[in-house]
Amino acid sequence: MSLGDVAGLIAALAFAFLVFRLGSVIGKAGKILDETRLSLRSTTENVQPTLLKLTDTVSLTNEQLARVDGITTNVSAMTTNVNALTSLFAATLGSPVVKVAAFTYGVRTALSGPAKGGRRRRRG
Repeated sequence: MSLGDVAGLIAALAFAFLVFRLGSVIGKAGKILDETRLSLRSTTENVQPTLLKLTDTVSLTNEQLARVDGITTNVSAMTTNVNALTSLFAATLGSPVVKVAAFTYGVRTALSGPAKGGRRRRRG
Protein backbone atom coordinates (compact mmCIF):
# COMPACT_ATOMS: atom_id res chain seq x y z
CA MET A 1 0.00 0.00 0.00
CA SER A 2 1.39 3.27 -0.99
CA LEU A 3 1.15 6.68 0.60
CA GLY A 4 -1.46 7.73 -1.99
CA ASP A 5 -3.63 4.71 -1.12
CA VAL A 6 -3.47 5.58 2.61
CA ALA A 7 -4.41 9.21 1.84
CA GLY A 8 -7.30 8.03 -0.34
CA LEU A 9 -8.48 5.68 2.42
CA ILE A 10 -8.35 8.48 5.00
CA ALA A 11 -10.24 10.81 2.64
CA ALA A 12 -12.84 8.10 2.00
CA LEU A 13 -13.31 7.51 5.74
CA ALA A 14 -13.57 11.26 6.40
CA PHE A 15 -16.14 11.55 3.61
CA ALA A 16 -18.10 8.59 5.01
CA PHE A 17 -18.04 10.14 8.51
CA LEU A 18 -19.21 13.48 7.05
CA VAL A 19 -22.07 11.77 5.19
CA PHE A 20 -23.03 9.90 8.38
CA ARG A 21 -23.08 13.10 10.48
CA LEU A 22 -24.95 14.98 7.77
CA GLY A 23 -27.51 12.16 7.61
CA SER A 24 -28.06 12.28 11.36
CA VAL A 25 -28.49 16.08 11.24
CA ILE A 26 -31.01 15.73 8.38
CA GLY A 27 -32.79 12.99 10.38
CA LYS A 28 -33.04 15.27 13.42
CA ALA A 29 -34.30 18.11 11.21
CA GLY A 30 -36.96 15.74 9.82
CA LYS A 31 -38.08 14.87 13.36
CA ILE A 32 -38.24 18.57 14.22
CA LEU A 33 -40.35 19.22 11.11
CA ASP A 34 -42.68 16.35 12.05
CA GLU A 35 -43.13 17.76 15.56
CA THR A 36 -43.73 21.20 14.10
CA ARG A 37 -46.36 19.78 11.75
CA LEU A 38 -48.12 18.02 14.66
CA SER A 39 -47.95 21.17 16.76
CA LEU A 40 -49.45 23.26 13.96
CA ARG A 41 -52.19 20.71 13.43
CA SER A 42 -53.17 20.75 17.13
CA THR A 43 -52.98 24.54 17.22
CA THR A 44 -55.24 24.74 14.17
CA GLU A 45 -57.70 22.31 15.74
CA ASN A 46 -57.79 24.40 18.92
CA VAL A 47 -57.94 27.80 17.24
CA GLN A 48 -60.77 27.07 14.81
CA PRO A 49 -63.45 26.56 17.51
CA THR A 50 -62.17 29.65 19.31
CA LEU A 51 -62.50 31.70 16.13
CA LEU A 52 -66.02 30.38 15.58
CA LYS A 53 -66.97 31.35 19.14
CA LEU A 54 -65.36 34.74 18.64
CA THR A 55 -67.39 35.24 15.47
CA ASP A 56 -70.59 34.37 17.37
CA THR A 57 -69.64 36.76 20.18
CA VAL A 58 -69.00 39.61 17.76
CA SER A 59 -72.32 38.92 16.04
CA LEU A 60 -74.20 39.00 19.35
CA THR A 61 -72.37 42.17 20.35
CA ASN A 62 -73.42 43.82 17.10
CA GLU A 63 -77.04 42.86 17.79
CA GLN A 64 -76.84 44.35 21.28
CA LEU A 65 -75.29 47.54 19.91
CA ALA A 66 -78.13 47.81 17.41
CA ARG A 67 -80.61 47.49 20.29
CA VAL A 68 -78.78 50.14 22.30
CA ASP A 69 -78.83 52.39 19.24
CA GLY A 70 -82.60 51.92 19.00
CA ILE A 71 -83.01 52.71 22.69
CA THR A 72 -80.86 55.82 22.30
CA THR A 73 -82.98 56.95 19.36
CA ASN A 74 -86.17 56.44 21.36
CA VAL A 75 -84.77 58.34 24.37
CA SER A 76 -83.77 61.20 22.08
CA ALA A 77 -87.27 61.34 20.60
CA MET A 78 -88.77 61.20 24.08
CA THR A 79 -86.52 64.05 25.23
CA THR A 80 -87.63 66.14 22.26
CA ASN A 81 -91.28 65.41 23.08
CA VAL A 82 -90.83 66.34 26.76
CA ASN A 83 -89.09 69.54 25.75
CA ALA A 84 -91.97 70.42 23.41
CA LEU A 85 -94.53 69.57 26.09
CA THR A 86 -92.72 71.73 28.64
CA SER A 87 -92.62 74.63 26.20
CA LEU A 88 -96.32 74.17 25.45
CA PHE A 89 -97.16 74.06 29.17
CA ALA A 90 -95.13 77.19 29.86
CA ALA A 91 -96.72 79.02 26.94
CA THR A 92 -100.32 78.06 27.71
CA LEU A 93 -100.36 78.01 31.48
CA GLY A 94 -97.33 80.00 32.57
CA SER A 95 -98.40 83.43 31.39
CA PRO A 96 -102.00 83.21 32.66
CA VAL A 97 -100.83 81.97 36.08
CA VAL A 98 -98.48 84.94 36.39
CA LYS A 99 -101.32 87.27 35.39
CA VAL A 100 -103.70 85.71 37.90
CA ALA A 101 -101.08 85.98 40.64
CA ALA A 102 -100.47 89.63 39.81
CA PHE A 103 -104.22 90.29 39.72
CA THR A 104 -104.82 88.64 43.09
CA TYR A 105 -101.91 90.56 44.59
CA GLY A 106 -103.37 93.77 43.25
CA VAL A 107 -106.83 92.94 44.57
CA ARG A 108 -105.45 91.99 47.96
CA THR A 109 -103.44 95.19 48.14
CA ALA A 110 -106.44 97.26 47.11
CA LEU A 111 -108.72 95.63 49.65
CA SER A 112 -106.25 95.99 52.49
CA GLY A 113 -106.55 99.76 52.31
CA PRO A 114 -103.90 102.42 52.39
CA ALA A 115 -100.62 101.73 54.13
CA LYS A 116 -100.05 103.05 57.69
CA GLY A 117 -97.58 105.67 56.69
CA GLY A 118 -99.77 107.12 54.03
CA ARG A 119 -99.97 106.27 50.46
CA ARG A 120 -97.24 104.23 48.83
CA ARG A 121 -95.36 106.06 46.19
CA ARG A 122 -94.04 104.50 43.13
CA ARG A 123 -90.42 104.98 42.39
CA GLY A 124 -89.09 105.24 38.95
